This record gives sequence, structure tokens and C-alpha cells, in this order.
Amino acid sequence: MSQRTIVILGAGAWGITLAGLAAAKGHSVHLWSRQQGDLQTVLGDADLVISAVSMKGVSAVVEQVGQVAIASHTVFVTATKGLAATSSADTMPLLPSQIWQAALPSHPIVVLSGPNLSQEIQQGLPAASVVASHDRAAAATVQAALSSNAFRVYTNPDMLGVELGGTLKNVIAIAVGACDGLQLGTNAKAALVTRGLTEIIRVGTYWGAKPETFYGLSGLGDLLATCNSALSRNYQVGYQLAQGKTLTDVIAQLQGTAEGVNTTQVLIKLANEQAIAVPISHQVDRLLKGDITPQAAVEALMLRDYKPEIH
Repeated sequence: MSQRTIVILGAGAWGITLAGLAAAKGHSVHLWSRQQGDLQTVLGDADLVISAVSMKGVSAVVEQVGQVAIASHTVFVTATKGLAATSSADTMPLLPSQIWQAALPSHPIVVLSGPNLSQEIQQGLPAASVVASHDRAAAATVQAALSSNAFRVYTNPDMLGVELGGTLKNVIAIAVGACDGLQLGTNAKAALVTRGLTEIIRVGTYWGAKPETFYGLSGLGDLLATCNSALSRNYQVGYQLAQGKTLTDVIAQLQGTAEGVNTTQVLIKLANEQAIAVPISHQVDRLLKGDITPQAAVEALMLRDYKPEIH
């Protein structure tokens, strides 16, 4: 494909990784951070703009971008995995793509998600990801721009499911990290991951996503990667809590943001309002709030009422 001008918003680990992938394909790449200020200079002739900022920074960056003159052909890609709470009980939480689309209604928005641990990709190890958009041509453009022998990019039309899969698995990763931190063994971990996927699908289908999407790269794939690697910040939150550290200390030591902490709060609010059963996420919420010990959280899950695995 022809060389494109690609702007990466966010100079954290994931932003730097995406910049490296784009540069390796020969594109003209600009890496921007909020400390740099001026966006007009880098966005003016951008073909692709990839947002890799943390969830808490999305709205502020979107507002800045909205004040800049942008070429009509520019495609925006969100690589953020998180949820933004809304003030109304009748309104679903906002996903990053929805925040971008509301601000830039005339531009295609693409979601990038998958089992993508930054450190492994930076080492040149093989990985796969998925891009989703209501605009299939835009998704194909991003696929072609980032795909390589070491980084395989697939497309998926279920934008909502792809984004939710990458977001919700962070909550389950905290639970699995706590399970490993308590040294509860492989059987317990397998059960937790499996029931965690069921929980993700329950929330996702309530939201309107397709169940089969969660068996793909952004669902099961991302869940397996995040729950099996000490490189995952969300896994580390659960693991360190199980080691007796406080959440404040754990977050202070992390290099980057563990999006699952905020996602848990927003998810539990939604689940309570809409009566969605999320037993694992509920215990993660109690654990993060300090209302329960990791040992008691696991015990609460194991002592639930007997029930069929499949209805």
C-alpha cells in the first residue's frame, strides 16, 4: 500500500508500540503526547489518527482534536480499552469510539483491539489484532496500514463487540491475578477464566454485541493473553493485592494505567441498574474497594448456589 501519514495520540507503551508498527511499514509517523500541546501541526495532513490515550484522558483529547482543522478523508482509530460513566441511570456507559464519533460525526471511527502486550510486540514477537468499524472500507485501510509478517490484523464488522471484549476482560484479569497471587492452582484459574468469559458475553449481548465476537481475538484472545502474563497491568493489580499490598501502592508502582480498576466501577453501576448478573466482577469491585480480602472474594465465588453450567 502507499505510504500514509499516521498520527499516534498518546506516548505511553501502547502508543509507542503502535508508532513502531506504523514506522516499520514505511509510513510517516508522528507521536504526540498531551505535554506537546499543539495538535494542528501534526493533524493537518493526517491520513490516520490513532488514539492510544488512557480512558481518563479521552474526552480532553477529543475536545482538543475537535478544535483543529482536519482533512475530510482522515480516519480515526481508537485503541483505548475503557468505559466512561454517564450521569443518567437510563443511559449506557460510553465507550471510547462513541466519544470520538459524537465529536467527529463526519469521520470514520475504527476500533483496534486484541491480545496485544506491548512489550512482546516491541520485541518483534508475533501477534494478531482486530479492527472493527461501521465503515468497512475504513477498517480495511487500517488493516492494510498496520499488518505485517509479525503483526496480523483481521477485520470484524461488530464494532461494539470488539470494543467491549477488550474492555471487559480487564476486570476478569484482576480476578485471575488475585487467583495466581493466592497460588490457587491451574484448575481454579481455568474455571475463573471460563466463567469470566461467560460474564463478558452476558454483559456484551445485553449491550447489543454479537456473542460470537467474544470468542475472537478481542474477547477470548485478549482474555487469555491478559490473564496469563505478568506483563498485564490489570493482572498485576490482582496479583499484588493478593500479596497484601494496598490498591494505592499497587497503582503507584505500575508503569501505565490499569484500565480495569475504573472499568469495574462503571460496570458494577450498570449491572446494578440493569440487574445483570456479574458475580466475578462484583467480587473484584469489593476487592478494589477494600471491602473484602482476596481469600474471601474467592470463597464467595466458590460458595455460590449450585446451578447448571448452560441454560
